[in-house]
Amino acid sequence: MLDYIRIACAVPAVKVGDVKKNTADICAYMEKADAQNADIVLFPELAMTGYTCGDLFYQDTLHNAVEAGLMQILECSRSHPALTAVIGLPVRMGMQLANCAAVVSDGCLRGLVSKTFLPDYGGFNESRWFSAVEEGSYVTLAGQEVSLGTDLLYRVGETTVGIEICEDLWAPIAPSSFHVLNGAEVILNLAASAEQVGAKRSRTERIKARSVAGKCVYAFVSAGCTESTSDLVFSGHSVIAENGTLLAENEGVVSSDYLLVQDCDLGRVRAERRKNATFRSCAQRYADGMLTTVGGADALRSDGSLYPLQKLPFIPSTKAERENYCNEIFQLQVTGLKQRLTAIGGANAVIGISGGLDSTLALLVAVEAMRQLGRPTTDVYGVTMPCFGTSDRTYNNAWELMRTLGISSKEIVIKDAVSLHFKDIGHDESIHNATFENAQARERTQILMDYASVVGGIVVGTGDLSELALGWCTYNGDHMSMYSVNGTVPKTLMRWMIDAISETESFAASKAVLKDVLDTPISPELLPPDAEGKISQQTEDLVGPYALHDFFIYHALRYGFTPEKIYTMACRAFANDFDAATIKKWLKSFYRRFFTQQFKRNCMPDGVKVGAVGLGPRGDWTMPSDASARIWLDEAELL
Repeated sequence: MLDYIRIACAVPAVKVGDVKKNTADICAYMEKADAQNADIVLFPELAMTGYTCGDLFYQDTLHNAVEAGLMQILECSRSHPALTAVIGLPVRMGMQLANCAAVVSDGCLRGLVSKTFLPDYGGFNESRWFSAVEEGSYVTLAGQEVSLGTDLLYRVGETTVGIEICEDLWAPIAPSSFHVLNGAEVILNLAASAEQVGAKRSRTERIKARSVAGKCVYAFVSAGCTESTSDLVFSGHSVIAENGTLLAENEGVVSSDYLLVQDCDLGRVRAERRKNATFRSCAQRYADGMLTTVGGADALRSDGSLYPLQKLPFIPSTKAERENYCNEIFQLQVTGLKQRLTAIGGANAVIGISGGLDSTLALLVAVEAMRQLGRPTTDVYGVTMPCFGTSDRTYNNAWELMRTLGISSKEIVIKDAVSLHFKDIGHDESIHNATFENAQARERTQILMDYASVVGGIVVGTGDLSELALGWCTYNGDHMSMYSVNGTVPKTLMRWMIDAISETESFAASKAVLKDVLDTPISPELLPPDAEGKISQQTEDLVGPYALHDFFIYHALRYGFTPEKIYTMACRAFANDFDAATIKKWLKSFYRRFFTQQFKRNCMPDGVKVGAVGLGPRGDWTMPSDASARIWLDEAELL
């Protein structure tokens, strides 16, 4: 099950008071929404009459037309049984008049949700016509007796939906606050929100805030610009947000007569709620057992094809956002290292410099930490340790980095030490297996640890999130350090981090070499170079493309999605890059490596968390080292 829901926001070109015309438009939009496989279509507040009817709301003729129009809508819905429509209309209850949302599906009026808060400010005067309605009320409308109130939830397929109307969104304690605590995963808001300069942006931010606080999908649709403009302008603003992320919004400043259709991922909503103990505790304390009734089809039909997917989910999509994001992460890394160096009495920082991405970022962090501490950059000790696989390019870049950054630098050639070690353990140096590779990584770590004691420092780890997830590190080799600064930075983000830092004035002297580091193939350089002295061992040929693995890591760890869902998403996101067989191959490799390499993560060093996904065993990720990957691999095999 992929857990998507498709929501359509419909803004007909309403004609104030012309219920027949408005009803026909509503039915037409229901047909359009159904043709696009929407699960829910949402209309504005009082869409059947127009919001700006004023004292026409007192007219019997208007209400008779509403009832007749609703019967027509119910008949239309019989032709679209998989669609749930939520429509704004006025409803009479004896001497009272309620501003309501009607929930309609498969020829049935499932219920009526009334507006909780009636605005009487800023050009609005709703209490002149409408009243707040007591909970547990029942009315007969269009020949059907239904519940009417604000404490109603609706079951649509596999999800629960709560409804509030316009002003309810602006209340200090919104009705949706209780809806989500009682199980609603989707909040729908039918609105007639007047437009003025800056209001659209402010409204969007409020909707995003409600969706993140409620761990929910929040869909908002407002009356369009064909409402009366006697006193106010209505813009037809539609917004769909999910967990604080804006998924869709109409483009125009003022609009009418359009349909906005968007897929939303309920799997993300459920994952956030499962992980958030505060949300669960709040639900236990304040949930009060709202009435839930059937509201639509038995199953949702969205396939998620309209859901916006990022190939690189760890990386913001725009340049400005990326630069701000990378610089913010960099400062968090720097702060973490500064505090650790200070806490242990002003230690120096020792880093193994390979000329690759990870050690370069760690070095930049250490240099900036020393600067901010008011200490000389020579308190950073860089050690380059060439061996069998070191290429000229990475060797020269390592030295150029150390030179331009003004740190203390040292070269320790480890070939003889590793060869002696091979002789001691009886390994044939011509056999380039795991022993050949791991011995080099462990020798380097031993040197760094011992050299740190010589210069009064700590070894700063360089390994990144992607390597930790895949176990692409040597146990008690590069896997180990005294403090890790890159542990929650994925490989796909690493390049953007270094690129952003290289553009800052603080590192202008190193810009050229940083750019060359970015252009260097990713490699552990544990096998000899080719005949031309170039890198022969490229990591992505061995463990798979980091773009794919970071995609898997993000969705498997942050949301707990199934292999089926991740595979389906990856096939969409990487349709132009990899075929389905390649994606399946590396997905299986990811699960196999992730499970078998947990023992390395269970004893990884301290390191500050800088992003939403982390693998630190003291809070980010706890898992037994001997857990079985069987059911995940079995599911992946069936794809």
